[in-house]
Amino acid sequence: MIRKFALACVVLSLTTSCVSKKIYQDLENKYADLKKEHNALSDENTTLKTDKNQLELDKSNLQTELDKTKAERDKLASDYASTKKSLDNLKSSYAALEKDSNAALEANINKNRQLLAELEAKQKALTAEQDRLNKLKKDLEASSTRLAELEKMMADKEAALKKLKETLSKSLKAFEGKGLTIENRNGKIYVSMENKLLFESGSWTVGAEGKKAVDLVGKVLGDNPDISVLIEGHTDDDKITGTIGGGVENNWDLSTKRATAIVNILSQNKAIDKRNLTAAGRGEYAPLMSNETAEGKAKNRRIEIILTPKLDEISKMLNEL
Repeated sequence: MIRKFALACVVLSLTTSCVSKKIYQDLENKYADLKKEHNALSDENTTLKTDKNQLELDKSNLQTELDKTKAERDKLASDYASTKKSLDNLKSSYAALEKDSNAALEANINKNRQLLAELEAKQKALTAEQDRLNKLKKDLEASSTRLAELEKMMADKEAALKKLKETLSKSLKAFEGKGLTIENRNGKIYVSMENKLLFESGSWTVGAEGKKAVDLVGKVLGDNPDISVLIEGHTDDDKITGTIGGGVENNWDLSTKRATAIVNILSQNKAIDKRNLTAAGRGEYAPLMSNETAEGKAKNRRIEIILTPKLDEISKMLNEL
């Protein structure tokens, strides 16, 4: 918390005085760390989906093997019944042939012993297959349980995201048509605000109307403490000139300052855990539309507040699989 506060203070100082090389370097390092954290969250979400797909594949393979083993067991049972019937017939024949010659009697005895041996072998094979079938059923049940738990947790996460989006949409209804959109994408909520709602050209000072919108977002975040918040600044590809730069080196610098300005407003809400906040600038390198038109440039000049639910419980469950 102290580190975040210090960072906020340093960034605030950027708006009023020259930045020393050491402070600038520290900000660059912190930006790199925050970017790594963002990439790690994206990778973790991809890993969760991959693991879910693998569990479903494992379940399908286990079911296939279970069906195959059942068929083999049924065949062994049929063979066992047929062999037993033959044995019974031989026993009847043996009784009828007791008065025959010793040679014929010996032949029947030998065949009877052979059938008994075959019957024993098939009984053992049937028992072994039954044991294997029981183990497969147990493994399948365990896999199905784990998959069901994971699917429930993923469903709960999706439901929470849907509820969060509905809450945000309701809170920010007054800003519809004013350059603010809310979207559920890739397991995250994206609150996008065009710069016309937030900043003057070349400035990173948030206007009164934009501050109202950011404060409303902050109120929702205060009621949802288990949400990681990434604030990304974006620009068009127009180069920063001396007449509008005002201490800004380039579009990347401007986008970072604007993202930090939003973090500063959210930080004023005491209900928000500042450890959940991250500011990042992406300059002109993640456009929504072509910068060849004025409309495209306007869409690309924006702030995106990206809300990601924490995945601690799901990660712990996957590690135990």
